[in-house]
Amino acid sequence: MQVTTPLSDSLTRYLDLTTEQMKLTAENMANVDTPGYKTKGFDFEQEFSRQMNLSNAPTQAEAQQQEVDGLVSRPDGNNVSMDREGVQLAKAQLQFKLGVQLLKNEYSSVMSAIHAEAK
Repeated sequence: MQVTTPLSDSLTRYLDLTTEQMKLTAENMANVDTPGYKTKGFDFEQEFSRQMNLSNAPTQAEAQQQEVDGLVSRPDGNNVSMDREGVQLAKAQLQFKLGVQLLKNEYSSVMSAIHAEAK
């Protein structure tokens, strides 16, 4: 039996999107020395809003990635900033921890409701 709530479904999408952000940041960091590589990213809030509007979709759509504007390119054409990527990674980690805690709280509430019926 699968127990889900609208909030747990939303939090699942939130965690999936946060995970995708961490993967993209890791990809950018891994390509710091690749000539011509352009930093990729997406607007988390905008993408999460878009994902929530697709809530009836059976599978989750991937984030719409784009090249990040406003970064300084080195002579080899690469524009990855390790400082920016470090901040992005820290932000994504905090978002993930928040999502996990909220999901734990949601499941705790569901379990309390189930056990209240048994008493």
